[in-house]
Amino acid sequence: MAKPSIPQGTRDFSADIIRKRNHIFSVIKSVFELYGFQPLETPAMEQLETLMGKYGEEGDKLIFKILNNGLNDPKNIEKAKEGFEKVLTGRNSTALTERALKYDLTIPFARYVAMNHGQLTFPFKRYQIQPVWRADRPQRGRYREFTQCDADVVGSQSLINEVELANMYHDVFTQLGLQQYTLSINSRKILMGLANACGGANKLTDITVAIDKLDKIGLDKVKVELQQRGLDERQIDLIERYLNINGNNQEKLQAIGELLAGDAAAQKGIEELSFVVKHTANTNVSIDFTLARGLNYYTGVIFEVKAPASVQIGSIGGGGRYDDLTGLFGVPNIPGVGISFGVDRIYDVLEALELFPADIHINTKALFFNMGEAESTFAFEVLQQTRKKGVSCELYHEAVKLDKQFKYAEKKNIPFVVIMGSNEIEKKECMVKRLATGKQETIAIDQLAAYLQ
Repeated sequence: MAKPSIPQGTRDFSADIIRKRNHIFSVIKSVFELYGFQPLETPAMEQLETLMGKYGEEGDKLIFKILNNGLNDPKNIEKAKEGFEKVLTGRNSTALTERALKYDLTIPFARYVAMNHGQLTFPFKRYQIQPVWRADRPQRGRYREFTQCDADVVGSQSLINEVELANMYHDVFTQLGLQQYTLSINSRKILMGLANACGGANKLTDITVAIDKLDKIGLDKVKVELQQRGLDERQIDLIERYLNINGNNQEKLQAIGELLAGDAAAQKGIEELSFVVKHTANTNVSIDFTLARGLNYYTGVIFEVKAPASVQIGSIGGGGRYDDLTGLFGVPNIPGVGISFGVDRIYDVLEALELFPADIHINTKALFFNMGEAESTFAFEVLQQTRKKGVSCELYHEAVKLDKQFKYAEKKNIPFVVIMGSNEIEKKECMVKRLATGKQETIAIDQLAAYLQ
């Protein structure tokens, strides 16, 4: 008999974990709707051509491809053998796979907008809370199946959108108790200016892919990778000076202006960052020129959120401006900007810092003790009336010793027990005990729901 298991990089969620996750979802959703965003859901799988080529060379390698149906047909076995290696290596093989699990929520959203732009009211503000899949190496904070929470605005070039998204990050994390988060911002236009200074726009992907690994591999190895990608010593020196810019936000803006003076793209990026910084003074926004976000579709301001340094984990959110993402699907000139929350990592951070509410595990508010057949029949009627008034409660399933029923309530974190024996039933009363304090009170049955609330 096979030992029960689940695929690597996936997880089961118990009731306690689900309640904590729902707490995060509830805060995020309430902030999304506070800012006027509408919900949207897209399928778990997309056409392979929808996803491929949108995430950069590193991202494309992590897309989960889905084999076509019918490969167990004898006629298809040889075809499968011939093409299977192509699937594994990422080369196109439409004979074997035409669909894939979605890598993120942004590209499926762009596909949705491209398909429905004639019926949408612009600017279109949507939020989406769904699982995504990546064929990544599982480790702490990194899973192969995980949930993203995205908010995007399309049909507007206004930087007010970037300001609002930064404030949404601030609202969510402060409500979750994570006041010490850091929201790093940069601009792909500044990175384009750096590429121009290093020989031209064709250097942009080489530079951003290498810089995006800075936190993981360090500056020395980034320089080695840049050299392997064909950049010369002068260009690598310029990039190193760029990466070493520090100070407060204003000092960084001044330094980058001097380093990339005369480049139109860089100057436009500096103007945009200046605007966002000016209008987010009460948040944790920090300019970080090492931020690259290696996804090809970003064109303007980019975001990345990190937890406090005391929690060693990767980014817990990110996003940015993509001024022609729908152009990938034949519908040009629909600008957009969006952010994403990494719920699974946010969960790990809140758990590590003990920031979940103390009462989050409470579901059943009261346990009605089972005192016998007649008593339990009466108790069930009272229980149903109490439920109708919005109080979650349950009746112990059999008449056993009180000690066993008390232990059940304690293990399930049920705060109250309700006991109705024949004497209480005759007087239309019940005895209510609060387990946390041991306090007992006699309550009229018609006042029970109000008391428990």
